[in-house]
Amino acid sequence: MIRFYSTRGAYGAFSNFSRHAVDLDGVIWPTTEHYFQAQKFIDPAHRERVRRAATPREAAALGRSRDLPLRTDWESVKDDVMRRAVTAKFTMHPDLRTLLLGTGDEELVEDSPYDSYWGTGPTGTGLNRLGTVLMEVREGLSRVVRLEAHAAGPSV
Repeated sequence: MIRFYSTRGAYGAFSNFSRHAVDLDGVIWPTTEHYFQAQKFIDPAHRERVRRAATPREAAALGRSRDLPLRTDWESVKDDVMRRAVTAKFTMHPDLRTLLLGTGDEELVEDSPYDSYWGTGPTGTGLNRLGTVLMEVREGLSRVVRLEAHAAGPSV
């Protein structure tokens, strides 16, 4: 089992706060946290405000604010939004892809003491959805690598 939470440590890049930009919808997002939090809202100006946040922590605070209502379908799309962000991050950064693939079949666990949905939460019994999304993305990338190796044929 591989546990991660902060951006420090061997697997710090698995955190959505890691400073790895992603290009989604023709826009550069400083982190996957910026992208994820912005997608909660319909208002383009507020999305842009979240994108321009100085830090992922500030982006998270803007995304958690209820000054503007969440998009009505948020609960049904949030996992797909996260999957899209994580896929982009580990596709666009070859070093991160190598790190993720290097975890093999290990269970990935966001050891968040706060978040019981994306992580394990204060009791350690949370849903660990971020860990699950990372494992799904890892499996998809692993399939691509196997297909590419097969298409290349035997080494000479």
